[in-house]
Formats: sequence, structure tokens, C-alpha cells
Amino acid sequence: MKKVAIIMGSDSDLPVVQKAADQLRELQIPFEMHIYSAHRTPDEARDFARAARDNGFGVMIAAAGMAAHLAGALAANTTLPVIGIPCASGGLGGMDALLSTVQMPSGIPVATVAVGGAKNAALLAAQILALSEPELADKLDQKRKADADAVREKDARLGEMQS
Repeated sequence: MKKVAIIMGSDSDLPVVQKAADQLRELQIPFEMHIYSAHRTPDEARDFARAARDNGFGVMIAAAGMAAHLAGALAANTTLPVIGIPCASGGLGGMDALLSTVQMPSGIPVATVAVGGAKNAALLAAQILALSEPELADKLDQKRKADADAVREKDARLGEMQS
């Protein structure tokens, strides 16, 4: 199975991306995490993105706050799917990062999840990989069913509390 790269712009993004790592572990998807800054280590970020396909990666997840150029910088250097996680930082609550991540120029797409949406980034990466991994597709189907069952169970408990 192809690996997922989780790249964060700073170690301050680790609490956010940890949710993606946890979800990938749960689904038994191999991944690597790295810290590369679009502004402080642009050469390393570029080199990683350019070599990612040859190094066995199938999807990249990039988490960054404020200017949030990391996802775009990676996407400019690979044709692998890149999923951006805007992170809340500074005084704008992540709105700056969201707009920076989602407003990519034509020809350099970045899929973008909600501010802090690392779990959904991991699930989207899993869905992309599942296109060629039937076992993973089955795991995702089972997860959806389990999630739906959990909601039904909570609804039943709520109904019992009202009786």
C-alpha cells in the first residue's frame, strides 16, 4: 500500500496532525510525519515533494497556519494529491490559513478540509488510496457503518432518557 506523508510547517502543528496520524494508524495505513516550512526550509519541502512518488507515497497531507503556503508549495512540486489542513493561529482563528490553503491558482489543486480538520484529511487520504486498495475500501465501509451505528445507539439512549 502507498504511504501517506503528513507534513507540518511547525512543531506547533503537531497537536492538530496527531489526529490524522491516529486515524491512519486505526486504518493501518503507513505514513510518515515531517516538519518542513514553506518559508524557512523551502528546499527541503520541494525536494520531499518531488521525490514523494518515487519514495512510495500516494497522498500528501500538509498542515500550516497563518500564511499557510505549505500545501501549495508541496502541490507545486508533485502531481500526487495534496490535502491541506488550515491550522488556527494568530488572531484570525484560522480564517487566514483557510483562505491561503483553499485559494490555489488554476492547475495546482489542493484539497482543503476544515480548520483543524486533520481526521477528515486522513479519511480523505484513505479514500484516495482506497481507489486501488479494495481491502482499505472495505475498512472505510465498515467504519462508516460503525459510525452510523454509534449515532443510532446514542439516539436510542436519548429516547430512553426522555421516557
